[in-house]
Amino acid sequence: MMPVHAACALLSLAPLLVLSVPPIWTQPEQVHLSYPGVPGSMVVTWTTFNKTESNVEYGLLGGRLFEVTAGGNDTLFVDSGEEKRKMFIHRVTLTGLKPAATYVYHCGSDEGWSDVFSFTALNDSASFSPRFALYGDLGNENPQSLARLQKETQLGMYDVILHIGDFAYDMHEDNARIGDEFMRQIQSIAAYVPYMTCPGNHEAPYNFSNYRNRFSMPGQTESLWYSKHGRAVRLRQPRDGSRGKQRSLLLSWNLGSAHIISFSTEVYFYLEFGLELLFKQYEWLKKDLEEANKPENRAVRPWIITMGHRPMYCSDDDQDDCTTFDSYVRLGRNDTKPPAPGLEDLFYIYGVDLELWAHEHTYERLWPVYGDKVFNGSKEQPYVNPKAPVHIITGSAGCREKTDRFNLNPKEWSALRSTDYGYTRMQVVNTTHVYLEQVSDDQYGKVIDSIWVVKEKHGFSAWF
Repeated sequence: MMPVHAACALLSLAPLLVLSVPPIWTQPEQVHLSYPGVPGSMVVTWTTFNKTESNVEYGLLGGRLFEVTAGGNDTLFVDSGEEKRKMFIHRVTLTGLKPAATYVYHCGSDEGWSDVFSFTALNDSASFSPRFALYGDLGNENPQSLARLQKETQLGMYDVILHIGDFAYDMHEDNARIGDEFMRQIQSIAAYVPYMTCPGNHEAPYNFSNYRNRFSMPGQTESLWYSKHGRAVRLRQPRDGSRGKQRSLLLSWNLGSAHIISFSTEVYFYLEFGLELLFKQYEWLKKDLEEANKPENRAVRPWIITMGHRPMYCSDDDQDDCTTFDSYVRLGRNDTKPPAPGLEDLFYIYGVDLELWAHEHTYERLWPVYGDKVFNGSKEQPYVNPKAPVHIITGSAGCREKTDRFNLNPKEWSALRSTDYGYTRMQVVNTTHVYLEQVSDDQYGKVIDSIWVVKEKHGFSAWF
């Protein structure tokens, strides 16, 4: 028989023994959607911390609930932080969706299902007038615009979200727990509409590994840059910290009368991850723009819109790349062998209409600009048949770094500036009209700026 004092000692250790058993993490979380660029499809991505099956059950709204089951796969992601935390990223592609139909779904397995969400399949018609919310630099701490965006998304105001770099601040911190919590925060947006992304400088640690693993963008470029011209591509999952293909950093896709290109400005700044990426991206962009400019393609999707994190131009008072005349993104780098080409001439030659940026924690609208000079359509109507691309900087969604300050003497290409927290709305109305407006969260959702970009002609010849 055990002595009393020994029994007491064991009982005193019981709570410690219980606490040493790790919890089981089979419950799906961090659910988000993305559009793979193929009409009638949607990708559902989520996370578990134990390995489970990857299934999505879904059906048409008003029909039989969870009538269809689609299976996918999971990938083990090991964060590079000290704890080497492991998580399983699940991806399931839904196909055969009816354009503009609303579906109800949940994801997971018999070991645990997510909440029930819904989404509307994107309309693949070129006459569709998609509505976007776009912003960058949204963090886990001080996400000023998040609640308003969550509510407006759930009210059905948007078809797609464009997050133009800088997530969570930062996804890798606290052994990637900040990334986990941020993905939970945006679930109430991203589980309802496609959440399309490009990388920013805050994603750089461990070779962008948290960004590359957590998001599911189209193409074979690890989501660093991407584009779609109606062809399905199988995504390759990289190993953490790898120098392989750059998933989720570059892409393009078609929606309504627009061809939208997402790319990485960070290849100009993080040369330690491979100078070859800069040149590969440039060649990729050139080929994608050539394809988009084929007469049969540009006739259907005349608007070409780009999204990248660091702007070519800005008037902030922070000495960032965009504050200098010889911006790397705009003019390239002469300190590499061979010299690295910039993007301004490329975008101008192929008639890019609208360039969306973030990074600066402000909102700035530019007059049509090329070569540091203004090329308005006319004095009275600068955005009607503009003679150069239009630039919008929207990086004030809210993060722990607060908002930035502007310099006191902006150049003539700066049309309007605001330091309010907020985000931008955009609608590609038709082949000739795009509408943009800036929402101030500081002013309780007031629209503080709006423009119509009107183009009767697209492409390089439109500049003359």
